[in-house]
Amino acid sequence: MASQVLAGAEGVREDAGGFDLHAPDGTDYRVDVTDGVFSPDNPLLARYLEGRRVVAFVGPTVDRLYGRQLRAYLGAHLDPDHWSVHPIPSGEHNKSLVSAEKVCATAKAAGLDRHGVMLAVGGGIVADIVGFAASMYARGIRYIKVNTTLVGQVDVGVGVKTGVNGLHTKNMFGAYHPAHASLNDPELLDTLPAREIRCGLAEIVKMAVILDGDLFRALERHPDVFRRPGHRANAELETYVLRTSMRLMMEELCPNLREHDLARLVDFGHTFSPVIETAGGHRLEHGEAVAVDMALSAHLARLLGLADTETCERVITLIERIGLPVYDASTCTPDQMTQALRASWQRRGRRLHLVVPTSIGKAAFVDDLEDIPEETLRAALDALASRAAKGAAR
Repeated sequence: MASQVLAGAEGVREDAGGFDLHAPDGTDYRVDVTDGVFSPDNPLLARYLEGRRVVAFVGPTVDRLYGRQLRAYLGAHLDPDHWSVHPIPSGEHNKSLVSAEKVCATAKAAGLDRHGVMLAVGGGIVADIVGFAASMYARGIRYIKVNTTLVGQVDVGVGVKTGVNGLHTKNMFGAYHPAHASLNDPELLDTLPAREIRCGLAEIVKMAVILDGDLFRALERHPDVFRRPGHRANAELETYVLRTSMRLMMEELCPNLREHDLARLVDFGHTFSPVIETAGGHRLEHGEAVAVDMALSAHLARLLGLADTETCERVITLIERIGLPVYDASTCTPDQMTQALRASWQRRGRRLHLVVPTSIGKAAFVDDLEDIPEETLRAALDALASRAAKGAAR
């Protein structure tokens, strides 16, 4: 349950059922890992709901795949008039203030009071929209996340940020609003399309590159993890990859949960990617844009003398072997990538804090705009363009 961490025991503690986080600012929460989250005999979600009034929101695909199970579970554990389930549009273009307001309007129409719970069942976008709505509704109410995608389980599902896009900027509006509970069922990953798995692997590669050489080497040996036919037979490997990624992310977030320090290693892959996403009209998924960003950052590290050629090559090769892009011709232009650098510099308190790999499992910050000369940025982009052209010719 929430608030299980002992007072004063700052940090992240792992047990068989998940992770407890207790931050220096006093915030504590739990992230659970469970099988059969919607099974009638799994009491975990019901314990968190505590018999409160519940308004659940699901994406359309999740509703098609798991909506019947979700409704049966809520019906088995709550009074009939205490819950309702509402599909909401997903997709990055729906991650907006309008969508958050619609969630609030739906909750109000359903009679959700200040003691009630918003339940988000879906990927990161659904969790972000519903979490932000919950942070605003009646000045903040409880919400619970059941994360159904790999990105959701290793990234959105383990942090406290919520947000929506606006003013032509990704995550322009948001709040730090810890979920009352965050539930992750690895079995839900079985129905994900390959593209969604690849996007989740981008976030896992991110953590491996900056923090954990062993995890990186495991991905090099098994770039098809989570994607092989009958992959449940590889449960031990998947459990290692999933739980290691979750733990690393939580350990990095814990000391700086509300980002008072804007220099964050977990922002690797998140300097150029917002512009790659928005300028491309969200043609690339978030994880795909992160992959391009990581490849560009690796080349910048090489050109700046912060990483050797082997490190750069291993990072980019792994991204490619997973099936992720390393270049996008329409957005990876010198002008747009310079715009991305300036936008990050402004957003991060007029310091760049660009994260670049220095070796496998280690990273550093490039803090000032002038540390990346225009010719260096162009050379990095040219290297990726050349690589992409050779790959297309094969």
